[in-house]
Amino acid sequence: MLGSIDQEFRFLHSALNLRAERQQVLASNIANADTPNYKARDFDFAAELRQAGGQRGALTMAVTSSGHLRGDVSSLPGVKELYRTDVQPSIDGNTVNMDMERAQFTENALHYQFIADRISGKVRDLLLAAKGQ
Repeated sequence: MLGSIDQEFRFLHSALNLRAERQQVLASNIANADTPNYKARDFDFAAELRQAGGQRGALTMAVTSSGHLRGDVSSLPGVKELYRTDVQPSIDGNTVNMDMERAQFTENALHYQFIADRISGKVRDLLLAAKGQ
């Protein structure tokens, strides 16, 4: 019984972390919509969720130049980011399609909220069961 509850919470935790990571990737695409030669990125959520396992922590940025900023990146290790296929080429080499990015961002936010609500409901059910109600 406890094993199945733990397994479900672990799955929901991994899904929530991956959704948060994808939201950051999509936000980065939107923020760089006017950056010349920026290539829009994303990752295969379903494939990453299948591979997700255990706790994942923060990464430290690699600094290869004195001009780079130093700090922690909240990226999940092992997430393989891919470049999006260029739908409408632009003169400056930027591959961000704002309509697609906004749609993906909104869809991902809805999925994130669903998972958060599911976790909240599971905790509420466990509390009610513990109280004997």
